Amino acid sequence: MTVMQPAPEAGKRGTLDGYPSAWPLMEHLPGLYQEDPLASELTAAFDEILAPALGAVDNFATYLDPALTPEDFLDWLAGWVGLLPDENWPVERRRAIIAHAAQLYRSRGTVKGLAMHVKLFTAGDVEIIENGGAAWAATPDSAVPGQPQLGLTVRIKPSKKGALIDRDRLDTLVAAAKPAHVPHTIEIVDG
Repeated sequence: MTVMQPAPEAGKRGTLDGYPSAWPLMEHLPGLYQEDPLASELTAAFDEILAPALGAVDNFATYLDPALTPEDFLDWLAGWVGLLPDENWPVERRRAIIAHAAQLYRSRGTVKGLAMHVKLFTAGDVEIIENGGAAWAATPDSAVPGQPQLGLTVRIKPSKKGALIDRDRLDTLVAAAKPAHVPHTIEIVDG
């Protein structure tokens, strides 16, 4: 003879480590089955399996907000917006750079945008120096000021004395954030 266990209490049904199902299946069954212990056990098993998935879908907007997304989801979110934050950075700094992604892309290819990219990456003072000639001269038939080749120099003063800056990652960042046809150099100066 098999002894049936009583149906789980309403508050205990459909939980995974205390994570309740937002849509308990038992509530959607006809009244006849809501009193059946076997139906209760079966729906509780499905609730337990479905609760995390339904919770993730219900809170999907939270995963897309850099301020609210779980820490282990930040790198994936950064990849969505084309950023490569350093995994050694504090979480707050990684969240900030991802939150500024729209601003960064809006000003991409400009001096202001490049300076913003580099400042977020290095957390230091950034100076962008363009050598670029001008299209006019003050006197006729005189040499155009500037240098004949385009170029820019990115000068960084780290915020902390002796702070390490990954030059290869910085070079990759500058190459992606500046106009493609403009060569660049990077200078890291001590305070």
